[in-house]
Amino acid sequence: MVSPGDPTRLTHSLSWFPVRSNQYIMGISNCVFCKINAGDLPADRLFEDELILCFLDVAPINPGHAVIIPKEHHTSLTTVPEPTLARIFQLAPKIVQAAVRATDADGFNLHLANGQCAGQAVPHVHLHLIPRSPTDGFSWDWRSRSQTYESDPSEIADKIIARMHKNQQQ
Repeated sequence: MVSPGDPTRLTHSLSWFPVRSNQYIMGISNCVFCKINAGDLPADRLFEDELILCFLDVAPINPGHAVIIPKEHHTSLTTVPEPTLARIFQLAPKIVQAAVRATDADGFNLHLANGQCAGQAVPHVHLHLIPRSPTDGFSWDWRSRSQTYESDPSEIADKIIARMHKNQQQ
């Protein structure tokens, strides 16, 4: 684990990093998060163990905005091993609570986009930990949709449940 006083803690700026770019989709060797994990790119590391790495986001929404990544490269949440997922979600509340207190924020968002169409900008699974305050000016700009399904919501629920059962049997 990296602590604030640890001399190996990386404190370099990554302001040049093109977070909103898709240029790193070429593969693991070009994955920016794998490069950070390997120490080939600098980052402000907050926590590290054998399964995960947490560091400050290079294009933060608010001060204290961090991301947690699995050290093993996965582009989809669905392929991350259960022990790694458990570790991510065990530590997320502790890390974001520390970030909220350190930045005098009032709340937080946890955000994970899976797939480019969902807004995943870096093709490596990552959970955003974002301290929030009522006056931070950030908005997800999500809008409510009326339920205008092509099929009955109950039919969709039945299909999802059937798929979950099928996945458990595999």
